[in-house]
Formats: sequence, C-alpha cells, structure tokens
Amino acid sequence: MRPVGKTESVNCRARARCRPGRRRRAAAAVWAAAAAWLLAALPAVGTAEHPVPTDIRLVDVTGPSEITFRHTDGGSGQYYIMESVVAGLALFDYDQDGLIDIYFLNGAPLGGDQVQPTPRNALYRNRGDGTFQDVTDQAGVGDTGFGLGVTVADFNNNGLPDLYLNNYGPNVLYHNNGDGTFTRMTCRAGVGAGHKVGAGAAFLDIDGNGLLDLYVANYVEFSYEMHIERTIGRHRFHPGPRDFPPMPDLLYRNQGDGTFIDISDQSGIAAVAGTGMGMICFDYDGDGHTDIFVANDHMANFLFRNDGTGRFEEVALEAGVAYDLHGNENGNMAAECGDYLNNGHLDLLTTNYSSEMPVLYRNRGDGAFEDATRRARAGASAFAHVTWGAGFVDFANRGLRDIFIACGHFMDKIEFIDDRTTVHVPNIVLRNAGDGTFTDVSQLVGDGLAVVESSRGAAFDDLYNNGRIDMVILNTNSGPTIVRNDSSPEHHWLQLRLRGVHANRDGVGARVQVTAGNLVQVAEVHSGRGYQSHYGSRLHFGLGTRERVDQVQVRWPGGPSEVFTQMPVNQLVVLTEGTGTPQN
Repeated sequence: MRPVGKTESVNCRARARCRPGRRRRAAAAVWAAAAAWLLAALPAVGTAEHPVPTDIRLVDVTGPSEITFRHTDGGSGQYYIMESVVAGLALFDYDQDGLIDIYFLNGAPLGGDQVQPTPRNALYRNRGDGTFQDVTDQAGVGDTGFGLGVTVADFNNNGLPDLYLNNYGPNVLYHNNGDGTFTRMTCRAGVGAGHKVGAGAAFLDIDGNGLLDLYVANYVEFSYEMHIERTIGRHRFHPGPRDFPPMPDLLYRNQGDGTFIDISDQSGIAAVAGTGMGMICFDYDGDGHTDIFVANDHMANFLFRNDGTGRFEEVALEAGVAYDLHGNENGNMAAECGDYLNNGHLDLLTTNYSSEMPVLYRNRGDGAFEDATRRARAGASAFAHVTWGAGFVDFANRGLRDIFIACGHFMDKIEFIDDRTTVHVPNIVLRNAGDGTFTDVSQLVGDGLAVVESSRGAAFDDLYNNGRIDMVILNTNSGPTIVRNDSSPEHHWLQLRLRGVHANRDGVGARVQVTAGNLVQVAEVHSGRGYQSHYGSRLHFGLGTRERVDQVQVRWPGGPSEVFTQMPVNQLVVLTEGTGTPQN
C-alpha cells in the first residue's frame, strides 16, 4: 500500500504538478507524521472484536419509507468541478401538520447534455406512519437546476417556512403559499445571485430588527470555457478549488416588503473571497449578535464577527478557526456547532478531505477556539476518507451530544492513487463519553450505519415524533438513506419550537438554555447548517434520567431574555415570545 498524505492529496485534487518522486517522498513524510498523530486516537474505536458499551440503535428504514428519489451529479465523463461538491437536503414541516418532511436537492445535465427524464429536486410529505409521499408536483418545487445548497426560514414572518436553493446557475426562492404549494419569487425578491457555483446558504437576522436576511456562500468562479482537465497517470480526475479563482460571498438585507437588497460590499462580507462550502450562523462570542462561519475548501475558513448593526469583520485567524492545530488549510466541507461539553459555549465541527481529520474546535468562552480534535479523539477513523455532512446529535437522549459524519469519495478511480479509501464507504457515529472524548461506535449501532454509499448532505430531526432524533442522508448518484433511531426510550427529552413576536417568527438566532437539575444545556435556532443543508428548526434536548425541567431561558434575537417555567418533559413545547408560559 502506498498511502497518499496530505500534501499529495491536495496536489492530486488541486493541481497535480509535483513530479512522482517528489510526491512519493512528500507523501511518505506526511503519512509518517499522521500515523504518529493518530495513535493517540485509535484506541477510542469500538469494533465487533473489541466492543465498547453503546446505547445507540440506528435502523435502516429506506425501503419501508417508500422514498424513490435518486440523486445524480450530472456527470457525463467531463469531470466538471461542481460534480464533486453535490449536495445538501432540508428537513422541515412545509405544510405545518406537525410532521417533518424531506426536500432533496438534485443535480442536472452539464455541458449541454440532455437527459430524459430531466432530473429535479423532490419534496416528500411525511404521512405520519413511517412512509413518505412524493408531493413535488403538487407543491411546485421540482426545480431542475443544479442543486448544491438549501436553507429554510419564514423570511416574511407569516408563519410559513419558505425555501431557498443555492445552485450552480441561478438560485431560487420559493414562497410558501400556505395551501401545500409554493410560488417562485426569486426575481421579485432580488436574490437570484447571478450564475455562480453555489454552496451553503443561511437566513439570519443581522441587526435584530425582526427581519431575516440572507447569506449566500459561493464556491469558485467557473464557466465551461474555464474547465481544466486533470490526469494522474492514465486516469482523469476532477479539478480542485485551487484551479479556479475564489469567489466573494453575498449578503442580502431583508427590506420587509418581500424584497432584498445586496449589501455584500457595505457589510464587509465582499472584502474577502473564498471557496465556500458548508456554513452556519451562530453567536460564537456570546455578545447577542449572530456571527457567520464559512468552511472554505482548501483555504482558510472565514469567521465574520457581527458588530450588531449588520457590519462584519473577518476574524477567523485571531479566533483560531481559520486553520487546524498544525496551521493547515484543510479541504473543509461541513460546518456544524453544538455544546458537546455542556459548558455553555457553542463549539465548532468541520469535516474535511481525505488524509485530513475532521476538526473539532472547542470554544474557550473568551472569543477564541482551540483545536481539540486529538484530545477529544474525534474522528481518527475518518482520516482516510473524504467527509461531508455532520451533526451534533444526542442519539440516546443522555444529555450529551454525539457526532455523526458522512463519508464518501467523488473520484471514481481514487483507488489507483490511494488504496485506503473508495468512493463508497460507511458513515461514522462517535459517541460522547461525557468526559470530553468520543468513541467510534459505528460498527455497533445497527444496520443504519451498515449502508455503504458515497454520502454527502446529512440532516437530523424527529421524523416519527417519538422523542428520538432520526437521520436522512443524501447519497450521490444513488438513493438516500433513511435511518430511524431505535435507541432505548428510557431517557427523557424536551423539544422546543420558538415563536417570535418582536423577533423573527421562527426565532432564528435565539439562544436557549435548558436547566434540568445539574444538567445545563445550550443550543441556538439555525437556518442552514452542516453540509449545504437545513435541519433542526425544532430544538431537541436529551435529559437522561431527569424527570423534570427546572427552567428554560430564551435570549430572543435583538431582544431581552425570557424565562419559561412549568415545563413538561417528553413533549414538543411551543415557546411564544413575551408569554413566559409554555404551550403544548
């Protein structure tokens, strides 16, 4: 076996200009260093031969779900760069019946090719009995563009979730009509974003005025005339992000009348250009203003600090999230946040290219982060693979957030240059040990993790309204994986849905602290997260064996904090701003 180290993997993907001898020597040196780095983490891997206790049980229910959607990357042998970075999905209750529905993004023919039938996105309605109905035609959301990123929010505060697609090509805004249908209003709203290679997208309230603004990440500048053919030996591969100029992202201010204006320049967002992939908007420094983190592919990440007026300063380097511990520019994919230590600070997780670890950035609570990946033993088993969708998820309702990582390569001949990985590989679950470390339990949690595909976006929510968080995974050039969480129901839980009055209707950007005895957990409402996906509009808190919640404190975006008491457990509860009283 001749492993490909970080230096070689970057060159293979991006430029492939090193001479073979130099590449081999660089790879050997990097692999030797990486092997030593991994030794400390590898004991935290559970296998059938060396099991560790786990209370997580995940079941593959794709067949019974009746979902027939199949994804395509649009590839026709030309190896265009956008084929390699598909695609996300969204979980949201589009018809407000209390059940979480699924929206899948799809690719499209590239370079003028024609395919019948034409690929399109698909919306599946949750019937409430474990099956899902394709309602794409009825809803009018079967976009035939090349889908990359998606986000959901009630941008006009009418109580209905709207849908925004970040495509290769013109983007799309679907307005929810409230009768199970959507209407395109991209041109009227002014958020088409031109003809770019899209990535993640997110709604956020940049200045606390109760209106949700829109951040649109861009990947690279591309046209068919700019396409570059890359070969290694006798095999063709996709070009990489360093083969094309990076692109500034876009920020649109919500005017409150159904339209947006581009404020990318005056806000400071357009001051830097990047290779955006996943992103998440969250208040990293606890000052009450929503900040923006963008995971960039093979360049430094961006962290835009919000001054509270909608002006942003890029501070990733000083905050410690631009690079990993060793100062490497990783092939960053997903961006996810969550308080895995239950210390009141939201930590960051990014997934990466092969021969790179997923990076776990621990929030120190002083406006800065540190790379805690090795200390936390977070993801050594992912080192050889390309990793994509990610989530901080409390699978067993223990009051501890575990980690899910989606895996899969996009190079169909990768084994010729790196025989440690393949296109199709299993996904990964890391169980939170409660002491700041994680254990890989992927082989022990059931057949939901036995599926071997090339996974991309992943999304998490309670599909069955039973208090356990399930998963939907988009697999490129294949059907999705639907994973039901059958972990033991013995632990208690609480789900919260926020209703803003002065704040935006969905409470996007609100920070929630749940206190149950000695367990204190913090989470925020986000619109757009992970790998170019959307999920988690309902906040979920595992409570372990605690049978009561003492209080829930909500810091509304742009407003004061509010305390709710008399909180039931094992229920979905609605918290309406200004009432102080939970509603079932």
